[in-house]
Amino acid sequence: MSSTPELHAVPLLRALAEGGVDFLVIGGIAVYLQGYARFTKDLDIVYATSTANLERLGEALVTLGARLRGVREDVPFVPDARTLKRTQILTLDTPLGGINLLVDPDGADRYEAMRGRADVVDLDGLRFRVVAVEDLLSMKRAAGRPQDVADVDALLTAQRVARRIEGG
Repeated sequence: MSSTPELHAVPLLRALAEGGVDFLVIGGIAVYLQGYARFTKDLDIVYATSTANLERLGEALVTLGARLRGVREDVPFVPDARTLKRTQILTLDTPLGGINLLVDPDGADRYEAMRGRADVVDLDGLRFRVVAVEDLLSMKRAAGRPQDVADVDALLTAQRVARRIEGG
C-alpha cells in the first residue's frame, strides 16, 4: 500500500517508526488509510507488549513529552515502559497531537495475528503498518458507537468500489 495523504499524524507516526516501535495503526486514521477519507483528531495504535517494545515505545513517548489527556499537569506521570506494562489503555497528548494506546481493543485478534495481516503503508519513505480492513471492521463492529457504525458502512462501500475498479 502506498499513499501520500495530507495526514496530521505523520509526525507522531514518524517518531514511533524511527524509534523502532512495533505498532499497528487502528481507529480513524486506519479507516482513512484503508480507503475512506474522514476527519479524526487522534492517532490510535495497538502495539506489541514485549519488554523491548515497551522500552522503545516508552522512550518515544517520554521524548515526545506525552502527558495524560484531561489530567492536570502537576499530576506525576511518566509514560515509560514500567507504566506501559501496567496499562491497557492510555489517552495521551503530545506537542505533535493526541495518541491513544490500546493493548487489546474490543473485537481485536491477537496482536501477532493482526500484524501478520496488516498492510504496510509508505508515506514518502515513512513506512508503518495499518491494521487490515477485516480486523478494522471487527474492532469497529465491536465498539458499536455511531461513528464506528458509519465507518463500517463506509469501509464496506470502499471495498465494493475497489473491487469494481479492479474488475474492470
